[in-house]
Amino acid sequence: MSGFQLDPRLAGEGIPVASLELCDALLRNDARTLWVVLVPRVAGREELHELSAEQQAQLMSEIARVSQAVHDIAQPTKVNTGALGNIVRQLHVHVVARHEGDFAWPGPVWGVGEREEMDETARTDLVAALRQRL
Repeated sequence: MSGFQLDPRLAGEGIPVASLELCDALLRNDARTLWVVLVPRVAGREELHELSAEQQAQLMSEIARVSQAVHDIAQPTKVNTGALGNIVRQLHVHVVARHEGDFAWPGPVWGVGEREEMDETARTDLVAALRQRL
């Protein structure tokens, strides 16, 4: 999709997992929980309503697919999904495994504590597990 460039902040915290039909799926490099970011490869979009109806439907399908993979791998209490964009304006959707008693439970994960980078083995294992399910 012409003109698309991944925001450097998303690229800096994300490990490429898969290129789905609409979105790039990135594993957020944070050892505290399994966290995937979906970024539609559509240039200049900040809001869901800026996508075409077809793109919106595809995004929902990909969110569901990634949510199922996150659930299967992490067996969380809850899978949270959100598209905030207050800091990184490029349209992206977070899919986050939440466990009762985790670092931010029961509140939102945004802005709580500092991101903890995963070790190489954890990154490799999670990327492989996600790729297998996507």
